[in-house]
Amino acid sequence: MEKIEIKNDTYLGSNQRKSLIDLVVPSNFNGNLILFVHGYMGFKDWGAWNLMQNYFVNLGFGFCKFNFSHNGGTVENGIDFPDLDAFAQNTYSKEVFDLKQVLDYLENKLVDLPKITLVGHSRGGGITLLTANDARVSKIVTLAAISSIEKRFSDENMIESWRKAGVRFVKNQRTMQEMPHNFDQYLDFIDKQANLSIEQVCKKLKKPILIFHGDADFSVPISEGEEIALWTNSELQIIKNADHVFGAKHPWEKASLPADLALICNEINDFILD
Repeated sequence: MEKIEIKNDTYLGSNQRKSLIDLVVPSNFNGNLILFVHGYMGFKDWGAWNLMQNYFVNLGFGFCKFNFSHNGGTVENGIDFPDLDAFAQNTYSKEVFDLKQVLDYLENKLVDLPKITLVGHSRGGGITLLTANDARVSKIVTLAAISSIEKRFSDENMIESWRKAGVRFVKNQRTMQEMPHNFDQYLDFIDKQANLSIEQVCKKLKKPILIFHGDADFSVPISEGEEIALWTNSELQIIKNADHVFGAKHPWEKASLPADLALICNEINDFILD
């Protein structure tokens, strides 16, 4: 197969907003493509995700990663969050829509659609699960995934103050930005709640799934990984002493993957090729 190497192309996401996407298919392509889905306050070039891409491409896998259309990045600057207005407008349903648009992008770019494995981190793991029953998806991998959107809205006092203010802010501890969330995010969830139940999707899932969670994750508790495993009748792969990002950080300046992420990549390789 002829090699494909696309960096910072664009796809058309929610609200007709363009966002960045990468696609690499090596000449020794093994017929399997990984579609990586970043998490909350994340982006495709965060931390060690590029090293993860290189790991799999070197083994003959295709690899695609992208920015959600309302993650706060722009076409001109996909690193960090120059567009906080877009970030404020983001919703879970927008992200589900974006992921399906990326699947469409792959269908249009590739002559024959390969076997696609979705790999989603954190909130992106939840979006991955909500998209798992798409016919174009063969297998699913979650990394420290959320098990419920509803849990993100369980604080009634927070909801009430958010309703009154119309916007709430969450501080990004790395960039020190105050990240805005419009109250429309909550209203969108209430309106589309029936389609945003990760539990219901998991209980109906008939595809192979591999679930990872660190037991030192203080961002998404391991109990959420246990729920996903229970609902899908699968084993939870617990990474001992691993944090939410499995030893990575941004920027990641080392030439090799952190040990926990390298272990996970090896397990994903075996899972896909099994």
